[in-house]
Amino acid sequence: MTISPPPARRAELTLRGVLIGILITFVFTAANVYFGLKAGLTFSSSIPAAVISMAILRALRGASIQENNIVQTVASAAGTLSSIIFVLPGLVIVGYWSGFPFWQTSLICAAGGILGVMYTIPLRRALVTDSDLPYPEGVACAEVLKVGTQGAPEAGGAGLRTVVWGGIVSAVFYFIVQTQIFAASIAGYGRFGGKNEDATGFEFDLSFALFAIGHLVGLWVGLAMALGAAIGWLWGVPHFTALHAIPGSAAAAASAGWSHYVRFVGAGAIAVAAIWSLAKLAGPLARGLGGAMRAGRARREGRLQDLPRSEHDMPIAMVGLIALLCLLPIAYLLWHFAIASGLGAATLPLVLGGVVFVLVLSLVVAAVCGYMAGLIGSSNSPLSGVGILVVLMAALLLVVGVKPLLPPGAAQALVGFALFITTIVFAVATISNDNLQDLKTGQLVDATPALQQWALVIGVLAGAVVIPPVLNLLQHTYGFLGAPGANPATALAAPQAGLISALAKGVITGSLPWGLIALGVGIGVAIIILDELLGAVAKGPRLPPLAVGLGIYLPVSTTLMIILGAIAGAVFDRKAGKSRNPQMARQLGVLLASGLIVGESLLAVLFAGLVAFSGNQAPVALVGAGFATPALWLGGIVFAGALFWLYRWVLRQA
Repeated sequence: MTISPPPARRAELTLRGVLIGILITFVFTAANVYFGLKAGLTFSSSIPAAVISMAILRALRGASIQENNIVQTVASAAGTLSSIIFVLPGLVIVGYWSGFPFWQTSLICAAGGILGVMYTIPLRRALVTDSDLPYPEGVACAEVLKVGTQGAPEAGGAGLRTVVWGGIVSAVFYFIVQTQIFAASIAGYGRFGGKNEDATGFEFDLSFALFAIGHLVGLWVGLAMALGAAIGWLWGVPHFTALHAIPGSAAAAASAGWSHYVRFVGAGAIAVAAIWSLAKLAGPLARGLGGAMRAGRARREGRLQDLPRSEHDMPIAMVGLIALLCLLPIAYLLWHFAIASGLGAATLPLVLGGVVFVLVLSLVVAAVCGYMAGLIGSSNSPLSGVGILVVLMAALLLVVGVKPLLPPGAAQALVGFALFITTIVFAVATISNDNLQDLKTGQLVDATPALQQWALVIGVLAGAVVIPPVLNLLQHTYGFLGAPGANPATALAAPQAGLISALAKGVITGSLPWGLIALGVGIGVAIIILDELLGAVAKGPRLPPLAVGLGIYLPVSTTLMIILGAIAGAVFDRKAGKSRNPQMARQLGVLLASGLIVGESLLAVLFAGLVAFSGNQAPVALVGAGFATPALWLGGIVFAGALFWLYRWVLRQA
């Protein structure tokens, strides 16, 4: 009689996998924080992390596809937590904080993020196992893991080379820009009606990272941003600079016209587009959750003890206990904020009401964001719409229930409290927007859900440690647009944080320019109608209203390079489609874009540290202002030439 040996124990949640995931986390989280503040967009770190993981673990030997999956899960959770910068810098913008206290910021990220993990665990069977949601990014990441680990190991090496070379090129270019041998941007401004009449202009930041964001968002998002930039800079800026006769140079007048007027028009367009995006998902969300819950009940009525390992979640009692434990630091944070901000007279309603608000809203947000990610992908989910709705609800509740209990001078502190509690709920939203995508990847590669859920918690904790120092560095070096003392020429746009803080302040203090917001809402409604007509007639090309609003709201230096990247990315994808291996060529294009973002963003963070340490805003400058014209030509030619070479090299790799 022959006795079969027991199946070999496969590697999954290993110490080396966790450590590799944490190291990758530091890279992608820092990059996402910088770039989210600069461009208002973040990128998914799942696929680049999976490619890097495959290359590293192959060298160490004995790796499994499930271990690679754990690495990308840790990195993805931390990377997505960086989206908290869509709200948190608002506390600096409204002048409540002057920096980011490490323990408070970390605790917000950790408690909110872990709560997001716990809330999505009961949804896994409903929205992943028993659902036909497409989960585009989760499926794509699973395919990358399968190809690199099982079918074609060389794909991992090619992908890693592509990410590394993209990072090297963008980092080297950024460094040379800081020496001022290459220009930072190509710009042209002018007036068209007289000394103090309408002003406008154009500006391209010579940024590989902005260009790469354009490649990733795609042609139609890029064209939608182009429409927004045209509304803002071909109509809005000239109109308002003529109407208000802003003196000074053309560049200064155009910047003031955009900052004081057009930006609020863009805020109105973003707000209505975000709410519309959420409203469109309400029907599918209700139907999908209802059907999934019915399927889940039917499954539970069967024999759960017979479920395979690939259906084992963390025990529900542990999930509930951890969720309750997360509410303790959240209650302490709300109490500390209330006392420190002079809201002591209303501490009890603020803490008790705040905990209930977080508990209830987080449950709703977890379900909504999890479903949205499954339907349209994590990167495309209108997270800013969630932030807008949460901050409006928080501000209105504070005005009705707490403001009457406080002296008139407490309005500024209430604005800070509204942003603070919104940040906690938003941390839940960011993680919920990513977790189910990762769990879908795990389902497709035969991973153990419980182990992956612990990896998500580890990723959240790693991200919570990285985010505060990076935010402090960037705030000290560049500042945020609209914050007290920030230099508009160098400040990071932080578009979502600026919008959400303006809404909170407007609701609580009544200081918002409602006329400009209403004008933006009208433009947003018109764009929504145009987008729906395009969808009904063309059945293909669309103009996403949120992207149009961002095009109005972002500075033109950011927008134009993203648009250029979107067009170039579409041309590359068309050429890749004619290559011998179209799928791999397109995938390497995505990895190249990820590398370009990571290289420049990381060097920008390191450079911020150098500036903070030296106290010199140009610590590596080699030439002066007299070299501006040669720097412009040198920078433009090298930028274009490097992109041409990189794209050709990627096609040869494929």
